[in-house]
Parts: sequence; structure tokens; C-alpha cells
Amino acid sequence: QEKLKRATVGPLPGVTQDIAGFKIAHRPSIYVLDTPGILVPNIPDIDTGLKLALTGAIKDSVVGEDRVAQYLLATLNTRQIPLHWKDLDSKGHGDHAYICSEDQTGNGSEVPLHAKKKQKNVKGQSVNYTEDHTVEVQKALFRTFSGFEGNLEHEDDLEHLIETQFTALQKAFRIPPNSGEAGRNRVSRKLLHLFRTGKLGHYILDSIPEAKLSR
Repeated sequence: QEKLKRATVGPLPGVTQDIAGFKIAHRPSIYVLDTPGILVPNIPDIDTGLKLALTGAIKDSVVGEDRVAQYLLATLNTRQIPLHWKDLDSKGHGDHAYICSEDQTGNGSEVPLHAKKKQKNVKGQSVNYTEDHTVEVQKALFRTFSGFEGNLEHEDDLEHLIETQFTALQKAFRIPPNSGEAGRNRVSRKLLHLFRTGKLGHYILDSIPEAKLSR
């Protein structure tokens, strides 16, 4: 039996650096190509650059995690996305704890904490506890947004709201309040991870042009 080839993937751009073919069917023979992504050599404006950074197309170290997280919050706020999470604030949802089983190669999988007793101990694996803070983050953003009395179109008001949300998110992620810049960077990193993994929802960052009806 022919050994299957697997494409190497990663969370950041630049993993695929050459063209590789993978056979996915024999009769008929069908191949798929894995090619490097293409990025325009010049980014026309700051807004486009921040959108690319938010999706992970540009490394966070180039723009700065804090700035990208601020852009994400500004986008969610101006679109009034936190209002969609109003029901979560009244239903008393809590965080979900998980067991992360990680082997020596760094590959891991998550299972709910209540399944701990059912999981077998596997030699060479370590068990780490992680938490899914999605609901607490959504509740924190809803509460800060619903209590906002400024004007989203005023830059100073929007910046004040974002700073308030950073403080609330630090509590939601259970990061010590006196952790300074390192704590703020952790908030940014965790928030971006939730967005990029789709846990905060799926959004189109570009404005969709209005369709013109033909007569």
C-alpha cells in the first residue's frame, strides 16, 4: 500500500515554501497542489495592513499584538457585535475546563474536564489543564459595550471604551491586575486566538458593497 504524504501546516505564514503535490485518488488519479501563499509586495494603507495582521497573514511581531487586538475590539464595537451576546449575560454560562493531553512531539488534543476519569494514562504524555474563556470574554465585552455612553464615531470615546474592555478582559482571562505590559500582551494574545479560531464568530472584515438592483 502506498504511503500517504502529508502537508506540513502551521499557525503562522511561511510554513509552505515550495510546491508539493499530493495524490488523493487512484482511479482516476487526482492530485492536489500545496503552494505558498502570495502577499502583495506593498500594502496600500494602514487599514488593509491591520486587516491582514488580524487574520494572521502578517506576523504579530511586525505590527504588535496589542495594536492588532485594539483593532479587533474597534471593529467589533463599531459593528455593535457585543450586543449579539446579550443572552449569554443572563443565562449564567460559565467557563469550560478542559484536559489537554500533550505528547512529547507537542501534538495535543483537548477533552472536557468531566471526562478526566475516563481518559487512560498514556506513557510519554503529560496532562495540562486549560480553560475555554469564550463565554466570559463575550459577557465582558457585552457589559462594557452596553454601559458605554460615548459616541463610537469619536476616536477618543472609542479608545476609552477599548481601554475599559482591556481591563475587563484581563479579569475574564484571570490575569493578575498588576501584571503590567506583560499582562496586557497576554490579553491581546488570548483575544486574537479566540478570534482566529472562530470562537467569537466568523466575520467579513471588508465592507460588502451594496448590490444595485437592475430594472
